[in-house]
Amino acid sequence: MAGHGFSHKPQNVPHVSTDYRTILTEIPVPESIPLLQKMYDTESRSMHGQMPIIWDRAEGFQVHDPWGNTWIDFSSTIFVANAGHGNPRIVEALRNVLDKPLLHTYTYASPERIDYLEYLIENTPSQFEKAFLLSAGTEATEAAFKLMRLNGQKNGKIQNGIICFDGAFHGRTVGAQMMTGSEAARAWIGYHDPEIHHLPFPYPWESGMTSPKKFFQDTLSQLLESKGLEPDTDLCGFMLETFQGWGAIFYPDEFVNELVDYAHEHGMLVAFDEMQAGFGRTGELFGYMHYGVEPDLLCCGKGASSSLPLAIVLGSQEVMDLPDVGSMSSTHSANPLACVAGKANLEVLLEDGLITNSKNLGKVLHRNLNQIKARFPEHLAHVEGRGLLAALIFVSPDGIPLSSLCDKVSELCLQRGLLIVHTGRESIKLAPPLMIHEEALLEGLSVLESAIEDVIDSE
Repeated sequence: MAGHGFSHKPQNVPHVSTDYRTILTEIPVPESIPLLQKMYDTESRSMHGQMPIIWDRAEGFQVHDPWGNTWIDFSSTIFVANAGHGNPRIVEALRNVLDKPLLHTYTYASPERIDYLEYLIENTPSQFEKAFLLSAGTEATEAAFKLMRLNGQKNGKIQNGIICFDGAFHGRTVGAQMMTGSEAARAWIGYHDPEIHHLPFPYPWESGMTSPKKFFQDTLSQLLESKGLEPDTDLCGFMLETFQGWGAIFYPDEFVNELVDYAHEHGMLVAFDEMQAGFGRTGELFGYMHYGVEPDLLCCGKGASSSLPLAIVLGSQEVMDLPDVGSMSSTHSANPLACVAGKANLEVLLEDGLITNSKNLGKVLHRNLNQIKARFPEHLAHVEGRGLLAALIFVSPDGIPLSSLCDKVSELCLQRGLLIVHTGRESIKLAPPLMIHEEALLEGLSVLESAIEDVIDSE
């Protein structure tokens, strides 16, 4: 979240007591304010601005603070807790390793690492023959970035060009941030990689989207001409979010298929950033599956473990074995605790029907959100997403982004026992844990709808 700080002044709010939500105190809780201030006094300012609650315990789709308040979580801690908070199978797997004890192995072998890698490769699509285990999503996108360039060098490319998309977000290290599709997000660093290029994102509601294939061809041709690039010699790959993160906006299928065909025709790799989309979130194991394509590289994180820091790059043996021994290792990669959490998480998703639940309840989610959209046509312009992922994009009829409305809705939801993903711009994102049931989902949506209504009525 950026651009908005939540109020730290405790507010008298109506008390709430349902099977899924409890609000007993002022919000924020008065006793939490000095504790939050201690954190702000000792932690970088860049980490501030989140909802002012103190998490004490989280189970399933609920979050509890130390003062008896309980929220329905529609954030999954920003797309992490896909299997649910504190999933018992994940907790048990972690406890078994703690009881050994075995806390860290660097990159030395452990049974946990071996078992997870084998299970991961066996249960992901066949083009993914090897994995690179890391700790953070930005490490994964950085690794894929390097792999695309290494592959280009191996195949005689003269330049190391990578094409990304406007509006995308790929992480906060320098390479990942250079790929991010926001000029402001790159400019403050004081450096721009001249061989990272950006194309406009094909927003479905914009003019020119009657033919997404032609939109890709035209915008790419303009880029090549303006930069004097030859795809066969100057471009190594495409990096794209499976969907535009801020608004959960999927590419048109035709656009992605044309991109993949073009890349492979010109010796380029295609990498999908699946940080938000992976591990059942969209109703498929991986979000790219909605497009009917086979990417060369897949960058995963967040929902990969539903808990501990774990990120993954998946690819073919040929590409994954390009780096020299030790050249892309990471101190905490393949940590035994992260490995058992990752394996247990994937087992839960595949064996407990959570991907199917995401697909089925996703239909309920989107049907209800479109009904909400119909109630507020002057404010709510688009509902995007698939499965148990959705974004509400608030734009006025004359095209003005309504980011302040999103700020107010997010704060009202907090006061009423619902946590949503506040983006800091004209969108609100919803991503409940995939084990949520319909009754709780509908209750959360009711809270959201009432918050939107009250904010609009107060304007």
